[in-house]
Amino acid sequence: MTHDELPPLLPALQIDPELLLKAQSVRVVFFDVDGVLTDGGLYFSEAGETLKRFHTLDGHGIKLLQRAGITPAVVSGRDSLALRARLGALGVTHTRFGTEDKRPAAEAILSELGLGWDDAAAIGDDWPDLPMLRRAAFSVCPPGAHPEVMAVCDHVTQRHSGNGAVRELCDLLLVARGAYGGLLAQAGR
Repeated sequence: MTHDELPPLLPALQIDPELLLKAQSVRVVFFDVDGVLTDGGLYFSEAGETLKRFHTLDGHGIKLLQRAGITPAVVSGRDSLALRARLGALGVTHTRFGTEDKRPAAEAILSELGLGWDDAAAIGDDWPDLPMLRRAAFSVCPPGAHPEVMAVCDHVTQRHSGNGAVRELCDLLLVARGAYGGLLAQAGR
């Protein structure tokens, strides 16, 4: 699928053809959680339980990546039952929780998958994500990311964290892989 053949919903993203070329080789995507899959806020119940809000658009995007043969992986500095439940529901099995040193955690996942950094994309929003973002072949952040993160990323999403930024990345990767149109056609049946 060429840039001129994009389905009607994607021209609004104004995907640069050079971005699509850069993203074509992606076979695994590393996702940060707080500030990427969530809005970055931490909600605590009276009992001290951490609550997280996830967007369904993002979750469906992750499922579509899997259908297109792209592996989602999560490397998070925090851990929670809510996060594990959400990732379990999405079928995300390559995960590392409670790690501030994200590069070795991501490298362990790459090793498990038999892949390298040139096969990887990463999306993050703050300093702990920089080691993954700097090494990944394709790096992305939401618009509210820290300026140091924005400075190293190939793409800044239009949608905000916890509100479709992940889906925007997933759609971009699906277009780059040439899978977007086929998946959309399947949904329209």
